[in-house]
Amino acid sequence: MPEMPEVQALADFLATRLRGVSITRVNLAAISALKTFDPPLEAIRGSVVRDVTRHGKFVDISLFSPDEDLHVVFHLAKAGWLRFAEQISPAVIKPGKTPIALRVVFSDGSGFDLTEAGTKKSLAVYVVRDAQVVPGIRTLGPDPLAADFTRESFADILRDRRTQIKGVLRDQSLIGGIGNAYSDEILHAARLSPYASAAALSDDDITTLYTAMKDTLRHAIEHASGKPPAELKDAKRAGFAVHARTGQPCPVCGDTVRSVYFADRSLEYCPTCQTGGKILADRRLSRLLK
Repeated sequence: MPEMPEVQALADFLATRLRGVSITRVNLAAISALKTFDPPLEAIRGSVVRDVTRHGKFVDISLFSPDEDLHVVFHLAKAGWLRFAEQISPAVIKPGKTPIALRVVFSDGSGFDLTEAGTKKSLAVYVVRDAQVVPGIRTLGPDPLAADFTRESFADILRDRRTQIKGVLRDQSLIGGIGNAYSDEILHAARLSPYASAAALSDDDITTLYTAMKDTLRHAIEHASGKPPAELKDAKRAGFAVHARTGQPCPVCGDTVRSVYFADRSLEYCPTCQTGGKILADRRLSRLLK
């Protein structure tokens, strides 16, 4: 799933490439991807791209036209991605015959496809007059890299929250933009167990975690910055210390990276760095093995 660093890089790339160009064609191939009906999707045709920004894991393309200003907002979910081309194909997209959910073509001939792999379709596209009405944006927690997101702001979120710290970091209503991958990386950098109770963290733990969160995300954004969409997935994987590295040596201590699987996800961690050498039981609500 694309998270804050990749979504920020996508937004920056699109902003640089598309500001000032107009939309000439839009094709919806997956009806389930479009979550709004007023304004209609066709209303964006002829609009000019004003800017592209990010809210959490949402990309927001703001448009202006003589009629009304609109926003195309999309969330790539777990298996979605954006494919950009300098010259987009004129071929007609046939629903159900392609992974393409939405195609948008611009006045200079360029365009992008929103695609989604697999059978579980969660990619979401919204055409709205105000991005803040999108449900996932309206309830979004603070951006962890915002200047006003201080150590004290973070401590307030953790206070009295008797849930596992891994879940707190991933909860978009508490902190916007962090998902499964970067929560693993942040916790590894902070040397904390993913099962640690948020409310039980000491003041030193909170400071360490806050610093690890800021540093990990800033480094990932710097690493992704300037890369075109086609290169972002590989760049993301290359920067991981523990996530998606099960069975490989931890780059810090050399211990074997371990996984815990639950539902359709997994978490990765280093026992030596994070759990005092103990192995976490492979079930979602497990505590450390005795």
